[in-house]
Amino acid sequence: MAEKVAAKPNGKLGVLVVGNGAVATTFMTGVLMTRKGLAKPVGSMTQYDKIRVGRGENKKYLHYKDIVPLAELDDIVFGCWDVYPANAYEAAINAEVLKEKDIEPVKEELIAIKPMKAAFDKNYAKRLTGDNTMGDITRWEMVERLREDIRNFKKETGVERVVVLWAASTEVYVPVNEKVHYTLADLEKAMKEDDRENIAPSMCYAYAALEEGCPFIMGAPNTTVDIPAMWELAEKTKMPIAGKDFKTGQTLVKSGFAPIIGTRCLGLNGWFSTNILGNRDGLVLDEPANFRTKEVSKLSTLESILVPENQPDLYGHGNDEDTQYYHKVRINYYPPRNDNKEGWDNIDIFGWMGYPMQIKINFLCRDSILAAPLCLDLVLLSDLAARAGRYGTQRFLSFFLKSPQHDYTQDEVPVNHLFQQYVMLKNAIREMGGYEADEEID
Repeated sequence: MAEKVAAKPNGKLGVLVVGNGAVATTFMTGVLMTRKGLAKPVGSMTQYDKIRVGRGENKKYLHYKDIVPLAELDDIVFGCWDVYPANAYEAAINAEVLKEKDIEPVKEELIAIKPMKAAFDKNYAKRLTGDNTMGDITRWEMVERLREDIRNFKKETGVERVVVLWAASTEVYVPVNEKVHYTLADLEKAMKEDDRENIAPSMCYAYAALEEGCPFIMGAPNTTVDIPAMWELAEKTKMPIAGKDFKTGQTLVKSGFAPIIGTRCLGLNGWFSTNILGNRDGLVLDEPANFRTKEVSKLSTLESILVPENQPDLYGHGNDEDTQYYHKVRINYYPPRNDNKEGWDNIDIFGWMGYPMQIKINFLCRDSILAAPLCLDLVLLSDLAARAGRYGTQRFLSFFLKSPQHDYTQDEVPVNHLFQQYVMLKNAIREMGGYEADEEID
């Protein structure tokens, strides 16, 4: 697909968030506070990062908004779906991420954001008990209701464009089933037959969004748009999709630190990662079937950066089969911490003549504080991509995602190396601004 310069934004941008919990309300509150001049959008690439365009005497370092026509924060209008009926103000207070003094100035705007009834199936998130749902309806009815919600939101708010962002919980792991997930016809057939085993509620949101001409972003590790049928739908509707799972704490560290080991040609025997987390996400992930979805996304990062086949002396041993370093990921639900997640990494490396060394990383992070700027960047850049005529999987957004989408049917390996992902991001911004994509991943 030939690269096109992005068209200027026209009118308001609707942001429909699936989920109205800690991440969603921190994101919304931060945007509303920033546009009042009462907070700074720290951590947002679209608001702070500068990249080089041009070479030699023509080179300039510019903010993204000076290269491409990004939507303004003032033009964003929020809406959401959630299983709990609390409005965004009540949900932000309940989440206990932000202090009241950082919520109160935008109280009225947050109160006005009332969640629509969620398309929800308790079998996909057994620990959630909210009653603000569409009830026990078929998957196809979910799709129809969600499409109607998007149309009504557009009508009521007058927004010109909408992006749909999943910031809800991790669903039970749905393995890719070639009979259901490989073609759009099979996917639609399964939805119409109410195949609840293979069609997660999140797939109904994604399908509805794409059919209504909205880019869709998967911020959890759910299989949702990571299937060929959804790629086909995104091609058909000419809409961008991105996923999966916001790259916030431990995986951000991993994708940035593993390149140090690889670049320095040090060996790796094992990498053990464990987390404690007490928010709604932690509660849902305490269920083994939901954790399996997360584990798959967190485990994939390292293996594409430190590749045993490329450097057998450095990465080709460590576990029982003696073919690769040992890599383990754990998440533990620990309510006292709430949103203040803590990640420990123990890294067993070796150097000259095989002598062992260790690295310990202890990241006391705030899950939603790290996720909120990613939400903003993913929304603004997906909207930009749509206006540039980009559709299908947006690989340039891998920088923001834990388990980047890739075409596994063609054995494509995702880029997980943070600095290579940054090159992809910069090149896409350059192209959409009419400049040459002049950096290479090598």
